[in-house]
Amino acid sequence: MLSVLQNRNPKDSKGEEFAKSGEMMELDDQLEVTMSQSEETCVKRGRFEFENLPEPQCDLGPSTSGFPCKRTRLEYGLSKRVEVSLVRLPDYKISALRPPTPSQFYSEDESQSSSDSDREQFDESIGSNHPSAKSSKAQKKNKVNNIDHTPIIDSSAFAYVPQETTKIRPDLPEEEITVGSTVLARKKNLRWQRGQIVDVVTKEDGRLKYKIMFDEKGRSLVSGHHIAFEVTPRLEQVYVGARVVVSCQEDTAQFRAGILAELPSRKNRLRFLVFLDNHRPIYVGLTLFYLVCRPLPDPTDDIQDDTHKRFMKQYIRDWPYPHLTQYKPGQNASVEFNGVQLRCKVEMVDSSLIMVASECNQHKEWIHRGSIRLSHMPRFLELRRREAEAGEQ
Repeated sequence: MLSVLQNRNPKDSKGEEFAKSGEMMELDDQLEVTMSQSEETCVKRGRFEFENLPEPQCDLGPSTSGFPCKRTRLEYGLSKRVEVSLVRLPDYKISALRPPTPSQFYSEDESQSSSDSDREQFDESIGSNHPSAKSSKAQKKNKVNNIDHTPIIDSSAFAYVPQETTKIRPDLPEEEITVGSTVLARKKNLRWQRGQIVDVVTKEDGRLKYKIMFDEKGRSLVSGHHIAFEVTPRLEQVYVGARVVVSCQEDTAQFRAGILAELPSRKNRLRFLVFLDNHRPIYVGLTLFYLVCRPLPDPTDDIQDDTHKRFMKQYIRDWPYPHLTQYKPGQNASVEFNGVQLRCKVEMVDSSLIMVASECNQHKEWIHRGSIRLSHMPRFLELRRREAEAGEQ
């Protein structure tokens, strides 16, 4: 039939063209039947192959649908493109074949943490010198520092060795106070100066008073708990709660009274911590403070500021388990300055002390990590006091 079609003149009559068209339609019908059979076979095998079609005699042409196609050359010299029709599967079959999502196995928090870890791995893959990596690290650092973390208060034991934790006054003989002795005596409420005892006065109730002539101009009549020997104390004489006088760093001729709050240990690098009567903490060596001659049975009774007095009573009662807030350099803290709570940033941590800088005027100051000047500590200490009173009842 192919040879007959080739030998005919293309300019034949219209009847011949209609006959040719009829023959072509019959051939197309036969080809469609063959194609349908091939498609059924391919579907059963699970892949798109057309083994029942004649061997192609031309190259594979590109497919616009994304699937391979074959061109078969018919006996009469015409080419036919074979197209594959796809059928959408039902939703329940698709969901059964789809792999499980992470939300089916992990909670929302775990999924978030895994995404964060992936982001961190991506940042590390970029490299530390890449601008985007540097900006990402800077943003994370600023985000951490700017967050007001919930204060964490540690009340663990400061030390376990008796020489580092004792808060009982040792039973040692008192040194005699004589006329002509050089002492440190209170001249004003918070100021002590060096002077000399010029007289001892006995009151009607039997109490002794000491008349002091200060090196600087002035005289004063003071009690025994307002006098300190200008002698370096011995280690067996010191204890937590002892009444002491500390030399001022600004003026060596001036002295401040305080309460001994820590004994040397590895935690404070073998130093003494003293709380001055103005609630200021300071680390000193053994040669920078002196013991009061005749302290009161409760040394805190000599503190005039009621707020600081309550703090020191609670501090000595809780010792050796001081309540210290955990801070790191760069964290924010709310600290009281002159009766006003100000936002500050922690710059340094030194054992039980932190250096804070006010954000408004950059004023820097050392404060105790359990100080009542920290916004959260008064509430915490009040709760502890109520618990202690309830336990005693």
